[in-house]
This record gives sequence, structure tokens and C-alpha cells, in this order.
Amino acid sequence: MKKKNAAAPGGQVDEKNFAIPFKNIMYIAIGFGVMVLGYILMSGGGSDDPNRFSEAMFSFRRIVLAPVVILAGMVMVIAAIMYRGKREKK
Repeated sequence: MKKKNAAAPGGQVDEKNFAIPFKNIMYIAIGFGVMVLGYILMSGGGSDDPNRFSEAMFSFRRIVLAPVVILAGMVMVIAAIMYRGKREKK
């Protein structure tokens, strides 16, 4: 059984051999970045004293905005994985 060489002539990597194109990988990375931003928005709001209750935990940013940003990041990642792009005619 012969192995196919992943490198094109001249030492360049042939993008056609990858399962996911480079453009989609960039969109996946952006989606993960958006998800990380959502988790950063969700952090904080605790009290320094465990015997005191803090209302800051229930702010709009932590209850509504952060989960929406995380879901948007997940949708971006899923769309980037599923997107095929335009096919070239032979």
C-alpha cells in the first residue's frame, strides 16, 4: 500500500488534501474566541465575604448577554465545520 505525499512539489502543503480548508479553520478559531469572550463576560460577581449576599451575580451581563455570546460562538463553530464552499467545475 503506497502512502500519498501530503506535500506538493516545491515543499508547499497541498490544501486539497485537508478535510477542512484553512478558511474554515480561521472561522472555527474566531468562533472559539467568541465563546471564550462569553465565558469572560460570565465571570465575576461574587462576594468577598461568604456570609454576605451579592446582587451583582444576577446582572444582565451574566444572565443574558454571556450565554447569548457563547451560543453565537457555538453556532459559528458548527457553521464553519459544516460549510463546504463553492466547488470547482472540472
